[in-house]
Amino acid sequence: MTITALRDVSDRSDFDLSAFITQVAEGASTRDSERQLPFELIEAVRNLRLGALRLPTHTGGAGYTYRQLLSFIIDLAAADPNVAHILRNHYSFVELYAQPHVKGSAKWTELVSEGLIFGLGAGELHKTVGAGLVSTTVSKTEDGLRISGSKYYSTGSLYADYILIRAAWADGPKASVVLPTKRAGVRLVDDWDGIGQRLTGSGSTFLENVEVNEDEVFSDEAEDDYRTPYNTTLGHILVTAVATGVARAAANEAGALIARRERSFSHAPTVLPTEDPILLQDLGEISSAAFATEALVLAAADALDLVDKVAASGGNASVERHAASLAAAKAKVVIDNLALNAASKIFDVGGASATKRAENLDRHWRNIRTLISHNPASYKALHIGKFELDGTLIPDNGFF
Repeated sequence: MTITALRDVSDRSDFDLSAFITQVAEGASTRDSERQLPFELIEAVRNLRLGALRLPTHTGGAGYTYRQLLSFIIDLAAADPNVAHILRNHYSFVELYAQPHVKGSAKWTELVSEGLIFGLGAGELHKTVGAGLVSTTVSKTEDGLRISGSKYYSTGSLYADYILIRAAWADGPKASVVLPTKRAGVRLVDDWDGIGQRLTGSGSTFLENVEVNEDEVFSDEAEDDYRTPYNTTLGHILVTAVATGVARAAANEAGALIARRERSFSHAPTVLPTEDPILLQDLGEISSAAFATEALVLAAADALDLVDKVAASGGNASVERHAASLAAAKAKVVIDNLALNAASKIFDVGGASATKRAENLDRHWRNIRTLISHNPASYKALHIGKFELDGTLIPDNGFF
């Protein structure tokens, strides 16, 4: 099967991504164990213009709904969760900045349509996460605008063409700045050393007196032009969708383990592992967990699609935006445990030999454990409970 570029497709129903998914799946375990960064695969993403899936067809995109996008992310994550996670901040950027109501959005829409990838540099090492504290500074100098600072957890930026930086003007107000990653003074460092998601490029970004053009700055003083309530919901559910894809991969590998398993215990109920009701029950539970996680993600996707529907009809969709964020939070609270348990249970069906490094089956647990550490579910459950009790709205920030 040949891979069809998005630019050649007028009907998204003909846009078959199976060949690309197959390409990503090949060698995924080896890339993880040997830390081979997937630059070639991200170049394929550019060539296929997969970053334009959510753009309307009249702007060169595929016109995907949230459900279609998140279904794709789950499929991609089942093949390699690193590749799927690399694109998380790109799709979030598209939702905020490649929108017709945003001033200057035509430039970013065109770049996304051409296949370029956007990363993110938002996080800084302040004591209070999510309080909006920013040390990276935009200054007006005799030579024009300049930006300097340091960012951490810059997921996907190592592979990106542009990077969105959260900053603050020297005189106070916050802003977002979009910069080419190859501009002088921008330094991307691959220093992410987490136990999982090892290839996402989630390292540091250093900005040293980087030149900034006027049209690259979005000031929060005019935030109504490009920011809407709960505008980070997609970013949150994307992480959960990646964990969901890993749960599916664990279920697939669990079945393969039983199918090829030749040895069993003397006290097992059957001689053949493929007929062992204990192993079959374990496999059924893993498969059911994977099914449930996907159903929850797609339910949250439907809530986001309702936001689109209401907004398109002229409504402000404030109620629907909160409902979508709430759905994403509830999905994560349940999925975290389901996915992690599925990745752990794979060793029950495989036995001690499944723990061999050559099998690299621990990557599923490592990847899920790393993914679900983003925005801990315990805090989400707390605020969900408060909302259910007295209607207190859940927090509206990128770190909830």
